[in-house]
Formats: sequence, C-alpha cells, structure tokens
Amino acid sequence: ADCVVFCHGAEALEVLLIERKFEPFKGCWALPGGFMMMDEDAETAAKRELYEETGIIVGHVEQCGAFSDVNRDPRDRVVTIAYYALVDKTETVAADDARKAEWFPVDALPPLAFDHDKILQAALSALRAR
Repeated sequence: ADCVVFCHGAEALEVLLIERKFEPFKGCWALPGGFMMMDEDAETAAKRELYEETGIIVGHVEQCGAFSDVNRDPRDRVVTIAYYALVDKTETVAADDARKAEWFPVDALPPLAFDHDKILQAALSALRAR
C-alpha cells in the first residue's frame, strides 16, 4: 500500500517523498509505502507506512488506484493499492526504511523508484477532479 501526500507549498503544490534506505532502489526517491500486515486492510497499511517512514499522521485518505504491472517491483510479484491525501505542510521525521523524508514541488520532482511516477500522476488526476 502506498500513500501520496500533497500539501500547499509556498509557491506550488508539493508532494511528500522518501529516500529509500535499502534495496531495491536504495538512494532513490519514492512514495511512502510498504507491505500490508496480515491483520490490516490496505488503507490502514498505507497510513501506518506513512507514519513509520515520515512521522506524519493522516486522517482521511482517498483511494486513487491499484497498480499491478508485472515487473513493477524487482523483488516479487507485488500489487499496490494507492491512496492520496491533502494535508497542511508539516515537518517530517524520516525513520524505518526511509533515509530522508522531504516535500518536493510536483513540477520539480527527482526520478522516482518503481512505478511511483504513474501512481503520482493518478493521485494528481484524482485530486484535481475532486
């Protein structure tokens, strides 16, 4: 489960990214997210992973899609359900498997790991439609 978190920055819409601490894509920027526990649903997993990796707690999230390209994750066959939220900008605290957690303007992003560019575009479309 992945979480796309947006905020209104000083000059533009921003998105929260983490720098991955471990392989695959070690050192690359990605959306906060990870694997579900056996006792949680996808939304709960997305919120938990967001908190564990960035220190941010969100209340309401909206689902923006399921992503299932066969080769989206080099470790295994992985399907993700992605959620998005719009929050007030807040300080982040990188932890767990995130080396850094930072806000980026959506029009000035670094290259993203996995298929997170597709997930981000789906979340942006959903946010704009809302």
